Amino acid sequence: MIELQGVTKRYDKTIAVDGIDYRFQPGKLTGFLGPNGAGKSTTIRMIMNIIAPDAGRITAGGAPLSEAFRNRLGYLPEERGLYKKMKVIDHLIFFGSLKGLARGEARRRSQAWLERLGLAERAQSKVEDLSKGMQQKIQFAGTLLHEPELVLLDEPFSGLDPLNVDAFKEVLLGLKAKGCTLIFSTHMMEQAEQICDEIALIDKGRLVLAGTLPALQASFGRSNLRVRFAGDGALLREDPRVAAYSEPTPGLAELRLVDAGLVSAVLRDWSARLAIDHFEVMVPTLHNIFIQTVTAGGAAQPEGATWTR
Repeated sequence: MIELQGVTKRYDKTIAVDGIDYRFQPGKLTGFLGPNGAGKSTTIRMIMNIIAPDAGRITAGGAPLSEAFRNRLGYLPEERGLYKKMKVIDHLIFFGSLKGLARGEARRRSQAWLERLGLAERAQSKVEDLSKGMQQKIQFAGTLLHEPELVLLDEPFSGLDPLNVDAFKEVLLGLKAKGCTLIFSTHMMEQAEQICDEIALIDKGRLVLAGTLPALQASFGRSNLRVRFAGDGALLREDPRVAAYSEPTPGLAELRLVDAGLVSAVLRDWSARLAIDHFEVMVPTLHNIFIQTVTAGGAAQPEGATWTR
């Protein structure tokens, strides 16, 4: 378990991370999300023990982070970090040696990963001769070669086709089953929805929302509506009880109320003045939750979710 307790990091007058408390649990894949500049990268660097917090502490299994801890984690960066002129097999052996594997063991594991990822025939190829997707596979294998207990993934599916995305997901699910702690950072909310057990959303350096996706959806879903009607949608759009409104097609509105407790009242009022033939409470996507939370600055607090702002 990786636990952050009051973790804070400042750069001059800027507070990049502001008092985060959170536990990343073993056997769970946590989506660590947030807009650009929210403090995600700084937090990840502190978890990796590359930089130290100015206040608070980070522990792994209850113990302070140490140099030896780095060999127990695997990190897949968003940017390519490969030497283009190096052969694929040599690159993986090099990755393994950096994590303390003997050369023979590193070679054995490298070959096994190349087989698993369908790259066995490219073992002697230079990195520069591989496609972007193949290079991502090499980075992925290098991240997991030493069988880490903690895996941090930054946009792991970048450059992959759907078949290889599924192959990566299968590997991650296998790691979960073995009790690995997985932290997944992405801007693709659909991907996080599909594989994450927990969601932790950071904004302006603070952890503003955390919980399981079903709990978050249930909390936010009571105020999100879809309404199909005949007539002028201005009645819905201009209602002060409506916080957000869109009309994807004429006569079909998707909207959010300022308060979930208003659902019955707005249905009664709108039905009296508008021909409504469909009215439903929508289950919001993670994308909806992300946008609503960030644009609202964490001001509203849904039931069933953990808020720290």
